[in-house]
Amino acid sequence: MAEIRLAIEGENAVSATEALLAIPGISGNYRVSSEAPEREPVVATVASIVGIVGGAIAIAEQIRKWYKEYKQEQPGKRIDKVLIVGRNGRRLLLEDATLEEIRQILDERV
Repeated sequence: MAEIRLAIEGENAVSATEALLAIPGISGNYRVSSEAPEREPVVATVASIVGIVGGAIAIAEQIRKWYKEYKQEQPGKRIDKVLIVGRNGRRLLLEDATLEEIRQILDERV
């Protein structure tokens, strides 16, 4: 099974990524991107979701909830951008993504 990748950028990228991978039903890992900009405090992580347990719509709802929490409710620390790359290479920015678009990426087959 191919992985689903998420690129997360922002001051709070590491803790946001850890929270994402702690969502029940998602299993994976992450690394701090070597392509992160040289300026501080911007950080970029790349998370790989290798397993999803449960329905894609439930996981999509959890991902959307996670994104909103880190985008809006973390004063002083934030994430700037989250990009999901599906198994077939399709890309989706979470900024204006609908629940259905997120579900479609999670359901993609190679």
